[in-house]
Amino acid sequence: MSMTGVCQICEAAEARFTCDNCGALVCADHYDEQTGCCVECAQSMPGDGGPGFSVED
Repeated sequence: MSMTGVCQICEAAEARFTCDNCGALVCADHYDEQTGCCVECAQSMPGDGGPGFSVED
């Protein structure tokens, strides 16, 4: 899928990805390939070190 426009996070770079969670158009710097989400959504997901993250040994 082809994206056009600017990143909805930095508002400067070309948006090349769409967040699978919120639908935001984001640049490569603000896209987390592991989750398929923008960095803002990826930070709020459990298990990634964001809110709700817990380390179990």
